[in-house]
Amino acid sequence: MINDKRVLVTGGAGVIGRQLLSLLVRDGAEVLSVDRELLDNVSGLGVRHIEADLSSASLEPIRDFAPQVVFHLAAAFERSSESPGFWYRNWQDNTLLSHRIVELAGQLPNLEVFVFASSYLIYAQDLYMHDGVGVATRYITEDDMVSPRNVTGASKYYTERELQFVNDVVNPALRCVNARIYRVFGCGSNDVISRWIRMALAGQGVEVYNKENGFDFIYAGDVADGLYRLACSADARGVVNLGSGVSTTIAEVLGILGEQLGLRYTDKGVVERIERSGANLERLKQSTGWLPSISVSEGIQKVIEYER
Repeated sequence: MINDKRVLVTGGAGVIGRQLLSLLVRDGAEVLSVDRELLDNVSGLGVRHIEADLSSASLEPIRDFAPQVVFHLAAAFERSSESPGFWYRNWQDNTLLSHRIVELAGQLPNLEVFVFASSYLIYAQDLYMHDGVGVATRYITEDDMVSPRNVTGASKYYTERELQFVNDVVNPALRCVNARIYRVFGCGSNDVISRWIRMALAGQGVEVYNKENGFDFIYAGDVADGLYRLACSADARGVVNLGSGVSTTIAEVLGILGEQLGLRYTDKGVVERIERSGANLERLKQSTGWLPSISVSEGIQKVIEYER
């Protein structure tokens, strides 16, 4: 399906984007990557890369490229409890940027598939947040309640709705997939696992709170693989969860890092509600016939090797 297709990847220089570009080039796609950051080894990857801020830059190069498939990954994130200073960045990098890409998508006559990197932060936090410890993990389904947890979740949900409008009103033939992605970690990322690995390699300790929090950590390579498969599967459309399907506690992550790197940490106790979230992957499996395969332990080893 991808061979000889013109494929746009926004956020191509990111931790997921770099992995996705390799998959696309491997299978014969003509790829245009756009990111405000430099993409290393562009010639080696075999892609065309444009350094541009898509919240304000001209979109004419994309229009001229006339993509048949779009992977919209470009986004900004902060901690789940976002600082006031992040709100403007969220407006620029999530809401406005995505609006411009979705609006353009409705004007591209050759566009067949649009895959949007959405987020599980769209789901109501009361599904998986608790006031005490020892609570079972909630494996969230795509039909569970929507009530965005923060401004990032709100922006992601707004983009999903805009994309649905384009699909319903402007181009009914367009196949749209909203991949609600869980907690990504990977090589060259700023996620908590990668930060702790860098600190451990530097001989530093870390401060930890809410170590009973349980998250669905998914390695960036598996995210890229999942997005690729969702684009290629005619059965994939609408909202699809993309996680590992396994909830791992912070305590378990610390145990792995302790064994592999001797990471030292100071336990600051419980300072906020406990999260116990995971992804129900039945829809992903039904639509692609695939499930992620890289465990947290295996992913951590890959990041350690990269950081070394």
